[in-house]
Amino acid sequence: MIKVKISAILFVGLILALPYTAQAYPVSTVDIVNTGYGANEIISVWGGGQEGLNVHAGVYTLDKTYGAGEGKLWSNGPIGGFCTELSELAPDSTLSYNVIELEGGPVPTSFLGGAMGSEKADYIRELWGRFYDPSWTYNGPFYWKQNREAGAFAAAIWEIVYEDLPASPLKWNTKIDSTPGDLGFRCDYDATNIANSWLHALDGTGPKADLRVFSYKGSQDYIVQVPEPTTIALLGLGSVLSMVRRKRNAA
Repeated sequence: MIKVKISAILFVGLILALPYTAQAYPVSTVDIVNTGYGANEIISVWGGGQEGLNVHAGVYTLDKTYGAGEGKLWSNGPIGGFCTELSELAPDSTLSYNVIELEGGPVPTSFLGGAMGSEKADYIRELWGRFYDPSWTYNGPFYWKQNREAGAFAAAIWEIVYEDLPASPLKWNTKIDSTPGDLGFRCDYDATNIANSWLHALDGTGPKADLRVFSYKGSQDYIVQVPEPTTIALLGLGSVLSMVRRKRNAA
């Protein structure tokens, strides 16, 4: 009987968790504030309307205190994310961010003339699936290799977001602005060879991460990874166990 009850609870927990991934919520938000950085480097960038601006390239640590809709997928507490736009600042007070699909960011879309779109989003999903290292998001101190690689990863994201799509992944180059006009991206960073090698490997055959954008018009947008299904299922199980306890106490 005990095994049957536990199996039933697990099943119900999974069912409760499924709606977050199986349907779109009309409003999905997270309340977050930037509280610091994971692994990162200061690099100079040209792109997104900036000319030689020194920025933190790497993981931004976001403290989440509330979520609605899909925003409930992330537990309250620290979340690691990567900046998708160079024209806005990190939030220094808690703001309610929209949770949107990766291809719909960054917002506002006026500088790019539209959202990044599905092709660029797929490049970023594969970049993340192949090369993202979760150790970059832990509390420091970080080794110099972690800082270099996190900085290179951020540069690779900005290259994808701001450059026109090249005819071949082999033509991605974070050292050179290859897009005419105001668009394009390049950076002054001694680990651009790492960023370029990762970009050149993106052939569509690698694993693709499940990503979203935390978006707020007026503050930096961030790319974040959706928690693994097992984590979501455990959150659903926790809700079921809490309901069982309340019913038992009421009885």
